[in-house]
Amino acid sequence: MIWKFTDTGFNNGSFNMEFDLLFAKNLKPDEAILRFYRWKPFCISLGSNQTEDALREDKISYDGIDVVKRPTGGRAILHADELTYSVVYPVKDISIRNLYRDINLAITKGLSHFDNHLRSLELEHNETHFPSFYKKDKSAICFAVSSKNEINYEGKKLVGSAQRKLGDVVLQHGSILCGNYHKRITEYLSLHDESLREIKKEMNETTTDLKEILNKPVEFDRLTASIKKGFEDHFKAEFLYFNYEDNLIFSNG
Repeated sequence: MIWKFTDTGFNNGSFNMEFDLLFAKNLKPDEAILRFYRWKPFCISLGSNQTEDALREDKISYDGIDVVKRPTGGRAILHADELTYSVVYPVKDISIRNLYRDINLAITKGLSHFDNHLRSLELEHNETHFPSFYKKDKSAICFAVSSKNEINYEGKKLVGSAQRKLGDVVLQHGSILCGNYHKRITEYLSLHDESLREIKKEMNETTTDLKEILNKPVEFDRLTASIKKGFEDHFKAEFLYFNYEDNLIFSNG
């Protein structure tokens, strides 16, 4: 397997989602791609089956928040203080459930390289009963619950991920929380006050972020390098750097 790596930096929601799909559409059978990116402006992404009915369009417009639909499932996320990753990988004979777990194990290894305090990270063992969960107002947001094999720190969700099979390729992307701005998504939901209070309480109790855990701001360049090292370790990968701007591939050295 040839692994390629790129960091596309800050872009808006449409660019970020379209690039994931572009990589998935053009992936060769013998290659995989790891990409990192961030969001400017901050953006609410909706799962592929969600509508914008629950969003406060006036507040979103006033604050200059972007809105985009993800090609994967899951629920709404406010992308702000985070490092976002995506992986496109050929299906071949691999189980997509096993791939989901392997990708999260690679991220876990990368986070342990980033800081020794993160060596206690673990994958969620329980599977949420989503038919019941989706009947609740809090199901409008992604970080209200941990799915099986998502990354937790001391029982709180640190990384939220979503996956989808697109033809012969799997696209998985997710948010590595680096600050607590994601909790402000309640400001942009058109729900009753009681439901919003429940969601705020739930997010405070069930999510955490790197700044809170480490009690210091996140060095994003070092975080990116650490996560990449985790993939190298777990997948025994030797990356080629892909310069997406001029379509050149050259050794990362």
